[in-house]
Amino acid sequence: MLEHFKEIWLCDFEFQTSPGECPIPVCMVAMEYRSKRIIRLFGDELRRHKQAPFDVGPMSLFVAFYASAEFGCFLTLGWPLPAHVLDLFVEFRALYNGRRPKDGYGLLSAMVNYGLDHIDVLEKAEMRALAMRGGPYTGEERAALLDYCQADTDALNQLLPCMEPHLDCLGRVCLRGRYMRAVAHMEHIGVQLDLPLLTALRDNWSFLKQRLVDQINPQYGVFEGVHFRFKLFKSLLARLGLSWPRTPSGLPATDDDTFREMAKLYPVLAPLYELKATLGKMRLQDLAVGADGRNRAMLSAFRASSGRNAPSSKEFVFGPAVWTRGLIKPSPGYAMAYLDYASEEFGIGAVLSCNRDMIEAYCSGDPYLAFAKQVKAVPEDATKKTHGPVRDLFKQVCLGINYGMEAESLGYRIGRSTREAKALLRAHREAFSTFWRWSDGAVNHATFQRELHTVFGWPMHYKAQANPRSQRNFLLQANGAELLRLACCLVTEGGVRVVAPVHDALLIEAPVHCFDEHVAFAENAMRQASRYVLDGFELAVETKPIRWPDRFQDDRGAVMWQTITGLLRELLGEGADAEVAA
Repeated sequence: MLEHFKEIWLCDFEFQTSPGECPIPVCMVAMEYRSKRIIRLFGDELRRHKQAPFDVGPMSLFVAFYASAEFGCFLTLGWPLPAHVLDLFVEFRALYNGRRPKDGYGLLSAMVNYGLDHIDVLEKAEMRALAMRGGPYTGEERAALLDYCQADTDALNQLLPCMEPHLDCLGRVCLRGRYMRAVAHMEHIGVQLDLPLLTALRDNWSFLKQRLVDQINPQYGVFEGVHFRFKLFKSLLARLGLSWPRTPSGLPATDDDTFREMAKLYPVLAPLYELKATLGKMRLQDLAVGADGRNRAMLSAFRASSGRNAPSSKEFVFGPAVWTRGLIKPSPGYAMAYLDYASEEFGIGAVLSCNRDMIEAYCSGDPYLAFAKQVKAVPEDATKKTHGPVRDLFKQVCLGINYGMEAESLGYRIGRSTREAKALLRAHREAFSTFWRWSDGAVNHATFQRELHTVFGWPMHYKAQANPRSQRNFLLQANGAELLRLACCLVTEGGVRVVAPVHDALLIEAPVHCFDEHVAFAENAMRQASRYVLDGFELAVETKPIRWPDRFQDDRGAVMWQTITGLLRELLGEGADAEVAA
């Protein structure tokens, strides 16, 4: 692999960061892999350069461990990003995905895994704390930070020859490195929030929490003060006669995932779920927001076993309760667009399994209604408007199958008996038998070969007695991750500002005068990405524009948003700032 490049540069930065802000580079050490030439730069020495002090063009390879951190420093300094990237974190993650190393996937763990000498953990923590402290630095501190930075570069120099024989093909490796460039751009830009409103919410949050409970809890009676009480919740379920998933001990499950799904099934509980989520995991102070009102959080690329991002649910605005997404608001003169792949997992499953009936159902524009028509659950002239509840039922069945649900858990999801759920599963198997042969084949392959991989090579390694549900789901989720990563690359490289990736969607922003042009480019790039991943098949893209002074709104959190902002207006009264009170 390495022989393709004239120069190979190993690089590491030390930098200072504050929540929601771009990194401030402290120092950098770079080493050319073959010649061992070393460049050490500190502070103002870095800022005097208009570009990297080494070749980052098409004949060179840039090597780092979690490269988006280094690229964040590049962007702060105004340097063009390297053409070709090998990220040893990502490749170490791929090599051991599913068979987690003892100490995780960090640089020290990688060094230990290959039996290499490495810096002491305590010393590393001490040096990071020194970098985070910021200047001014004494001469001794400057030397210590540069030596520490060089120690990480030396670690890359030792790690690269150990990992090289086990790396994927060059194109796949560089594609994953290419995505880390896109990640750096997205983290650098951040998501514009309504800072005056966020500040008002933060300042009055203690009061608002109690008022929320006072307003919502009376119809449920499950809170004491601001605390959710399990015994009271059990009584509520009994009073309403609701069937509910159980824990292994036989008690009602109250984890966030279960509660969210059951609130979809029982809309009467939706306000209770939002209240519980808001009080249980919502910390407005934890949102990482810079002085410019932008939410910048580490996207944690490749952290999930599927290869998806795994940003902090506290720091990233798309992580907490969904009503908080109402804080997303373009600046004056700008607009945003939320671009979402339509029925992505259904389309991926249809194409990868070569199931013609599923492909036709997807191309109909509403695959869930097409499925219902195929099994004669609705007439041929049915529409979403005329048969919405049945269409939604079949959508839930399809989504449940994507996650490997069996009859009992599917029954809970759709609010039907296990017998009815079995009948729906059987109907899906009969309607899309080719898909099920492919899905069963994935489970068999994972069981006997202990590995699955995406069309672009992202692997999952399985141990004995792996969960077959996760094996069925992996190829859908992981290929969806491949698709979105490529879309992020194509859109950012086209000069469009992607401010956040959200599972199977992108949030972009642009000045109003060129907004339509940028949206059209992003839509085309997303469709192009699907053609690359799905052998020419094109997924549909649905677009939701948000033009100033409008704000982002997730329908699932609309009621809670109106409740909270109403309480805030009531509290602030006539003297409130117009922007906050509006």
